[in-house]
Amino acid sequence: MKSRNLKAWLWLLPAILFLGAFMVYPLVDVFVYSMEEGYNSASQTFWGTGFYNFSYVLHDPYFLQAVKNTFILVIITVPLSTGIALLISLGLSSIKKVKELFQTVYFLPYVTNTLAVGLVFMILFKKTAYSEGLVNLLINAFGGSSVDFITGPYWAKMFVLCFYTVWVVMPFKILILTSALASVNQDYYNAAKIDATPPGRIFTRITLPMISPMIFYLVITGFIGAFKAYSDAVALFGTDLNAAGMNTMVGYIYDMLYGNSGGYPSYASAAALILFAVVLTITCINLLVSRNKVQH
Repeated sequence: MKSRNLKAWLWLLPAILFLGAFMVYPLVDVFVYSMEEGYNSASQTFWGTGFYNFSYVLHDPYFLQAVKNTFILVIITVPLSTGIALLISLGLSSIKKVKELFQTVYFLPYVTNTLAVGLVFMILFKKTAYSEGLVNLLINAFGGSSVDFITGPYWAKMFVLCFYTVWVVMPFKILILTSALASVNQDYYNAAKIDATPPGRIFTRITLPMISPMIFYLVITGFIGAFKAYSDAVALFGTDLNAAGMNTMVGYIYDMLYGNSGGYPSYASAAALILFAVVLTITCINLLVSRNKVQH
């Protein structure tokens, strides 16, 4: 028995070493940095330990703006992208002949470079001295006035960021939900047809419960992904997100390390731990909710 346990631990050793080196140690290191007050990157010195870095970050207007942007992005894009993906997946499941073609078309944005997609969106929405942008041309055609979606009002920039985020994440969700719908046992649908069950009741009583684990998985990963958003904003508004008022929590952490505000790893570490706590809390809440809502 002991030899079998030893052999099992030897098989697990590479994974344990990998997780320890690239997950546990960095997390401990971030915690240590976050507690070092007045840390100087050049001299590698600090003048004390405590919670000053957390206080500074929580009172920093740039961080508060980043938190606001991130939460708006999360609240809007996660349910919206999941709902639209579910509707499209239901439509694809009812198409037999060209289903694979449409699946490929919907999946293309997922394999396209994020910055390339952002450049296309910027061209569509940005007003320049030479062009109003395609979107503004459509708005003008319907009698509306032009809007500067890239450098204009806050609501316009947030609209573009949410639109872009939904566009980027939706293909993966469509792929997952289409596969989930295909795996539902057809016997349930056949029995429902025999009983002349209305389509709406079939969806709420059969389809939705059977694919609820996949929906829950997409919601969890969607929340985590939205909280980690950064490249989306850079693709649309450039690298100086603080000036644009469109920074995110991850962008703030990056700025504190390498950006215009760079050289403050203690502040970046404190912000990273705050982000970790927020994501962990929301994930735990979702896990508690899923106990009663998800059919396993």
